[in-house]
Amino acid sequence: MTAADVVTAVTLPLGALFAFVGTVGLVRFPTLLGRVHAATKPDTVALILILVGAACQLPDVRVAALLALAALFQMLTVPVLAQTIGRVAYSRGEISEEHMVGDELAEALERGDRPEHRPGRLDEPT
Repeated sequence: MTAADVVTAVTLPLGALFAFVGTVGLVRFPTLLGRVHAATKPDTVALILILVGAACQLPDVRVAALLALAALFQMLTVPVLAQTIGRVAYSRGEISEEHMVGDELAEALERGDRPEHRPGRLDEPT
């Protein structure tokens, strides 16, 4: 058994565990923000662990580099998606205030800390 086999034997089950925990959180959390958190954080870690396990078993370094690139794009796009979903839900009033500790966005909007209006923004009425 090589070191690559050991890494694969550890990362694949851990990745599956993180994916399972994220799925359970997605079903169990009562709020939209909790569900977005459960869908983004653990599933990103799960994908990275699974890609590391797969990359350890590949004989070609170029394919492993493509898997690393896929992990990088996942880490770059998932936070943007979560932020966008949260902003849209907030602007539509679908966020329950009873589950929030603080509302920094409302404070910023009251101070007038709004970005300049750009056509196509999700938080602006059309």
